[in-house]
This record gives sequence, structure tokens and C-alpha cells, in this order.
Amino acid sequence: MSETHSHSAAFVRNQMLPQKPAPATEAGVLKWLRENLFSGPVNTLLTLAGVYVVYFLVAHSLPWLSHSVWFAGSISECRQIITATWGPDATGACWAVIRERWSQFIFGFYPWDQIWRPILTFALLFVAIAPVLFAALPRKMLMFSYLYPLLATWLLWGGSAWTELMILAGFVLGWVVYVVLAKGNTLIAVTAAVLVPILWWAFAAGPMADILRPAFPLRLLPVTSSEFGGFLLAITLGVGGIAMSLPLGIVLALGRQSDMFLVKSLSIGFIEFIRGVPLITLLFVASLLLNYFLPPGTNFDIILRVMILVTLFAAAYIAEVIRGGLAALPRGQYEAADALGLDYWRAQRLIILPQALKISIPGIVSTFIGMFKDTTLVVFVGLFDPLKGVADFVRADFNWKGIYWEPFIFTGAIFFILNFSMSRYSMYLEKKLQRDHR
Repeated sequence: MSETHSHSAAFVRNQMLPQKPAPATEAGVLKWLRENLFSGPVNTLLTLAGVYVVYFLVAHSLPWLSHSVWFAGSISECRQIITATWGPDATGACWAVIRERWSQFIFGFYPWDQIWRPILTFALLFVAIAPVLFAALPRKMLMFSYLYPLLATWLLWGGSAWTELMILAGFVLGWVVYVVLAKGNTLIAVTAAVLVPILWWAFAAGPMADILRPAFPLRLLPVTSSEFGGFLLAITLGVGGIAMSLPLGIVLALGRQSDMFLVKSLSIGFIEFIRGVPLITLLFVASLLLNYFLPPGTNFDIILRVMILVTLFAAAYIAEVIRGGLAALPRGQYEAADALGLDYWRAQRLIILPQALKISIPGIVSTFIGMFKDTTLVVFVGLFDPLKGVADFVRADFNWKGIYWEPFIFTGAIFFILNFSMSRYSMYLEKKLQRDHR
């Protein structure tokens, strides 16, 4: 019995076997390559095709980039340096044109002795948008964000500061009237807060500014819009359009979903008309036709006209993006707002719009990026955009006649940096606002 038991007893190991390394194809670089680049026949073919395309681009562009010239006074001098250094058949990039004309690509034809003004404006822009983009910053900083548009306008265009101060005084008067009347009827308070600034700007702002200008001359050297150009013009139009198109797009999206027939019809008509017309057509309207609808002798700044049309164009697309976000919300969210006893505006502000905007972030940022790139179309209305206007002006100089790729690459690189920054912030904001547990 004991012998049988000794033969049938299970063997129990009392020592652990040493750990063996994973197979080479299941760990490290080989595993990553197998899973991501060579996981199947189709993926393998696409990988090989991609490698060939990369090799082709690098093989043809690397010699051109490695033969770059940064110090030269003309394109002919660049070619002489390349020939003397790398041989008569060599080609190379003449980045000397960027080194010589970088100020025009960035600031256009802005007076050089006043160049501190756009530099200061750009520096203050980061201060103004910081509390808007990052909620961790003190909310008191938003006060400067509200004042920044008027300050930036005065710094860039110059002239008397009393024009901007009178505009600011109108907003202050509207806010004071609203605070005083808000304790009674809200509708009356809102109506008065809108009418008082309009009446102030129409009848009192101009005479009051004329009285104060001689007594307190707050003035900078005026700069005309024709002297703007390059990325100064593109960023001015882009930032202004982004700041104004988002709130207008929200209003249009809410108007399109309104139960009031007139509001809904006007919103739909505006959105469909703007989305059905090319942007270049609107720019020609801003440049040529808008003057026919203004009183004789009216001097309506061309950049302001273009900014208004660009804002309307972007707002129509943003309205459709936000409408998609509103439609994606479950009906229960609206019912929950009604159950809490919230009126329409409080429900939109506290419950509906925050969720709709979170859903719409990718579409909104895509619209902003597209609008910023479309600022290059202003070349067709006589403004010097960085991609075509300034580049053609530089090539018109006999010293740089024949230069081609370098201005486009430089301009494209800056556009990529700015647009990529917006895209990364969009991803950061989406991740921050993500509340789903998956």
C-alpha cells in the first residue's frame, strides 16, 4: 500500500525556475515594429511605401538644405557662394533673403521707429488670453482681457487715445445702467444697457473726445492700414476674428434652435447665405462694394471691414458646429434644467452650453485654424499677407528676383507653429474637461 502510494504521489517543486527572457518578437523594438508597421500584408506594403516616400523626399531635399547660405546680399551672391563651396552643379537654399527681410515678413511696412508698439501688443496678448485659456489663473486678470482690444487698437493704429476711451466709457455707462435697473425689471435693464451706450457713441462720444483731446493729448503717431502686412496683419485679423466670431456663433446657434419664427428664420437665412458664398466674394464686398452703402466721405478702415466680414464668415460655420453640439445632448439635460426651475438663459449658461461647447471643441478649433489660414486671401483686396503679398514684394527687388521656395517655407513654418499650438491646446482642453470614466 505504501509502495503504491509512493508511486502515485504528485511531485511538488520546492524551487522556482529562473525567469526566462521573452521571445525576441514579443518584447522591445521588434514587438513594436511587428504590431505597428508589419502586422499584416497590407500594413507591410503601406510601411514600405511610406519609407520610400520619406527616402525620396529626404534624398531630394537634404542636399538643398545642407547647402544653405545665410549671409549674402542677393540671390546671385548666394549662387556664387554655393558654386564656390560645393561645385558648379550644386543647389542650395538661400536663407539670406529671410535674414535680410524678416522684418517685412513679420511686421510688413510698419514704421521701424514705432516697431515697439506691435511687439508690446503681442506681448500683452499673451497676458490677455492667459486667464481665458487657463482657469487656474486669478479671475481678476479677466479685467485686463476685456480692456485689451481697445488698448491693442490704440497701440497698433495710434492717433488719439480718447476715441478708444470714449468707446470704453459707453460700455461702462451700459454696465452702470444695468446694475441700477437690474433690481427691477430685467428686460428693461437689458434694453437700457444696450440703448444707453449706443446713444452715447452716436451723439456724445465724438463731441466729448473733441473737447478732451486739446486739454489732455494722449496721442501716438498714426499708422495707416496700408502699412500693415506680414504676420502682423494675419495675427491681427485672426485674433480679432476669433474673439468676435465665437460669441456671435453661439448666438446664431441658439437663434437657429429658437421657437420664435422670426429669430429662427433670420438665423437660418444668415447662416445659409454666408456658408453658401465663398470667402473671397465677401472680401471683395468688404473692399469694393461696402463703400457704396456708407454715407459720402465716410472713411471705413479696410482692415476693420475685412475683419468684420471674416468674423461673419467664421461665425456662420461656428454656429453649425455648436448646433451639432446642442443636438448631441440628451433630451434629459433640457428636462433637468426645467425641473430645477431655471429660465431659458440660466439653463443655457449653467447646463446646456457648457456641455455643448465641450462636445464642439474640435470643430470650433478647426474653424479657427481654417479662418487663420484664410487670412492670406486678403492679398486679393490689396493687403500684404505674409504668404503672397510680402513674398511678391520681396521678389520684386532685383537683388532677390528668382527666389521662390525660401519665403514659402519660412511662412509655412510659422503658420504651422501657430496652428499646431492651437491644436495642442484644443487637445489639452478636451482632456481637462473629460469627465467620462472609461
